[in-house]
Amino acid sequence: MQKQTALLTMVLIRMLSGTLEMLAAGTMYRLGDLRNALALNALLGLVGPAVLFFTTIAGVAGLAQEIRPGKLFLVIAGVALVFLGTRR
Repeated sequence: MQKQTALLTMVLIRMLSGTLEMLAAGTMYRLGDLRNALALNALLGLVGPAVLFFTTIAGVAGLAQEIRPGKLFLVIAGVALVFLGTRR
């Protein structure tokens, strides 16, 4: 994957994620119910790690030719640790 394509992919994923967050916040406010707000918040908690994963994959794919294998392993291990840490 080329650097510009990887960057654009990362930006679009983050913009989509931010839009989803704003829509969820507006929905929470409009519903005005704490139980529904907590349920929506829980769903957003699942989206966050997925966004991190996909943006990291896009970035690593864009830099794969330039990153030494040891550093590439560290990046992948770091993302894996985030996922392990957020599992229930």
